[in-house]
Amino acid sequence: MNNLWQSISGFPNFALYFVLGLALLVVFVAVHAYLTAYRELRMIRDGNVAAAISLSGAVLGFVLPLSSAVAHSVNPIDMIAWSVIAFVAQMIVYLAVNRLVPHFSEAIRDGKIAPATLLATLAVAVGVLNAACLTY
Repeated sequence: MNNLWQSISGFPNFALYFVLGLALLVVFVAVHAYLTAYRELRMIRDGNVAAAISLSGAVLGFVLPLSSAVAHSVNPIDMIAWSVIAFVAQMIVYLAVNRLVPHFSEAIRDGKIAPATLLATLAVAVGVLNAACLTY
């Protein structure tokens, strides 16, 4: 029985970081949805695959460095600070693709897969790079 208590002695920290991570993810999705020029969640509910690809890439691009922040942070405040940096990086990706692809917002609204895939790929790529940089 003693081994069981030792095994779960870290549960409070696990719970804190897990709940904090979920809360940061919810905030990210809400702010991202607010800042984009189109309403991804509504479009996803209506079956727009391009919007789903776009948002999925952004979420993955955010969660990758968020998970690295959980693994490498010294406390929850540190985790939040690195999560804000990850959020800013994802917004820069969105703004860059929005500028590089003519009529990007309209293309997503029209369900065009190519620009959504580009955004998702760049979001994940920046997220992986961001996560790797958090290890130093």
